[in-house]
Amino acid sequence: MPAIPKKVTERLTSGLKRFQPILTASKARDDGEADTVMIVTDMLAEVFGYDKYSEVTAEYAIRGTYCDLATKIDGAIQALIEVKAIGLELKDPHVKQAVDYAANQGVDWVVLTNGTHWRIYNVIFGKPIDQELVIDIDVCNLNPKSQADLEVVFLFCKEGWVKSVLGDYQLQRQALSRFFLGALVLSDPVLEVIRRELRRVSPDVKIELEQISSVLSAEVLKREVIDGDKATEARKKIARAANKLLRKRSKEEESKAATVAEVAKESASKAC
Repeated sequence: MPAIPKKVTERLTSGLKRFQPILTASKARDDGEADTVMIVTDMLAEVFGYDKYSEVTAEYAIRGTYCDLATKIDGAIQALIEVKAIGLELKDPHVKQAVDYAANQGVDWVVLTNGTHWRIYNVIFGKPIDQELVIDIDVCNLNPKSQADLEVVFLFCKEGWVKSVLGDYQLQRQALSRFFLGALVLSDPVLEVIRRELRRVSPDVKIELEQISSVLSAEVLKREVIDGDKATEARKKIARAANKLLRKRSKEEESKAATVAEVAKESASKAC
C-alpha cells in the first residue's frame, strides 16, 4: 500500500477522534436511519475526504427506487452506500438489494454501514450476481494513533480510491485466499515441482502428475478448498494468467526470430 499523505493522516486522525464520541452518543440514543444517514454523510466528507456537495449523492435513483447514498469521482459513480439505523446489527442480506442495484448500473463496489460499522463489498458479476466482503471496519474500536488502523480507513478514502489501493488490496486478498492457493497447488507447474522433488528423494519410484494431484485432492487439501464456485473461479484466473504468459513468451520469441531474420538478411545483402 502506498504511504498515506501527511494531510490525509491528519484528517483521518482528527476525523476519527471527532466522530467516535458522536457515534457512541447516537447509538446510546438509538437514533433511526435518517439520523444515521446524516452522520454517515458527514463522515464521508470529514473522514473519507469526499466533497459533500459534489461527490456524495443522496437517495441515488435506480430503476424507480433509491439507494441511500452514492459516492462519485469525476462524475462517475464509485460506490453505492446502503445505510441502516445505528443500532441495527449488519448482516449480508442487508446488502443484497444494493448489490443488485450496483450490478444493474455496472458499479463494482457497495458499502453497508450503520455509522459505526462499515462493510465494503466488491460486486461479482456472475450468474447469479454475488458479492465479496473486502473490508469490515468498526470505527469506534479504531485507534486514531495506529498506522495500521489508519491504513484500513484509507482504503476507502477518496485519495486511496484515486490510487486504486482498494482494488489492489482486494487482489492481494484473493491471491492469498485458500481457494487460490489450493488451485495453485494443483496446477501443472506446481505439480511438476513436487514431482521433481519426490524423484530426488525417491529416484527409483515412478510418479505421475495425476497421482500427485489425486493424493493432494483426496487426502491433503480440504474439499471446500477445491470444490465450489470460488475454487472454480480461482482455477480460471490461474489458467488465464498462464495463457497470458504463454502469449507474451510467444510474441517475444516471434520478435526475436524476426530480428535474427532481419540481421541475417542485412548480412547477406552486405556480402553481395
